[in-house]
Amino acid sequence: MKYTVLIIEDDPMVSLINSQYVAKHKDFTVKATCRNGEEALAFLEDNTVDLILLDVFMPVMDGTQTLMAIRKKNINTDVIMVTAANNSATIEETMHLGVIDYLIKPFTLERFMLALDKFISKRTVMQQNQVMDQSSVDKLILSGQQNSPAVTEQNETQRAAQENTRFPKGIQKKTLSLIEAYFSKHTGWSTADMIAEETGVSIVTVRTYMNYLVSKKKITQELNYNTGGRPRVLFKKN
Repeated sequence: MKYTVLIIEDDPMVSLINSQYVAKHKDFTVKATCRNGEEALAFLEDNTVDLILLDVFMPVMDGTQTLMAIRKKNINTDVIMVTAANNSATIEETMHLGVIDYLIKPFTLERFMLALDKFISKRTVMQQNQVMDQSSVDKLILSGQQNSPAVTEQNETQRAAQENTRFPKGIQKKTLSLIEAYFSKHTGWSTADMIAEETGVSIVTVRTYMNYLVSKKKITQELNYNTGGRPRVLFKKN
């Protein structure tokens, strides 16, 4: 059985990307998407979901208002904020309203997956312990602290700074590992579009990493003129 997700996001492209990210996790499935808070509240009148991915900046009813309405209606669903809103006041307000994580755009696929895993950790502890002793409470709190935005982002930033000192500007170890893992799985020729679709990395970023890997002679590229139109650049692991 998979956990069900409701995505509340007014930007269709961002909603699609979030849906694709959710689909990459084996334990989750998107049940519905809504364009604003009013649509979401109407949906939740007759439907239940395990998790809500909620944007802040939306027309009609923004994310903070939507979250307040969800809590007022006693809808027992965990919420992860997914937004470009990075001011401390908004973050503090939504944290007080009980969100389990806060993802600031643009975020990586790895960070997105970490948020979903945090939800699973919390849900597992709650389901396994109908009556909570101190040990169970400690597990619940510690699982949140280990994956909390403040702790995680601080540790990730420090780790990334150390790891990326040996890479040129614009190249990060995690993204590089993600793309290298793609080529370990796919030994034939691939286009930048194919790589971007499977890894969740933007097409512009993929091209940057392809140039880097070609320069390091880890990847071979060639032009394919048999497309009936503009030639396409193909990539393959050496």
